Amino acid sequence: MDILILHIFIMPLKVAAAFDKMVPFLAAEGAATVKKVGFVYHFEIAPAKGQAPEFFTVDLKNGNGSIKTSKDGKADATFVLVDQDAVDLFTGKLNPQTAFMQGKMKIKGNMQAALKFTPELFPKASL
Repeated sequence: MDILILHIFIMPLKVAAAFDKMVPFLAAEGAATVKKVGFVYHFEIAPAKGQAPEFFTVDLKNGNGSIKTSKDGKADATFVLVDQDAVDLFTGKLNPQTAFMQGKMKIKGNMQAALKFTPELFPKASL
């Protein structure tokens, strides 16, 4: 009997590049950003609608801030999006308020904390 082996290649999320670009920014200017924001965020980003999300934690509350590619600790607010909408948000092609009103972005948790996180906090990502 032959055994068929299936290889599943998981494509990385396109928005992961935006989170990667935040790391050196936080190293250089994180303390000021943490002082300005003071919250921890989770991002649940699905490759497409209905698919299992990947998680990112953006800590803008402690030290110089940090980015983790996991759901780390308790978040003050959680943003739920699909990959392309997240890319559009971080590249400035999609306004956060528009994304929320159109149902492209869901927010869980503290709305005041959510409103403090804006794409303008970070350099524009060119993805």
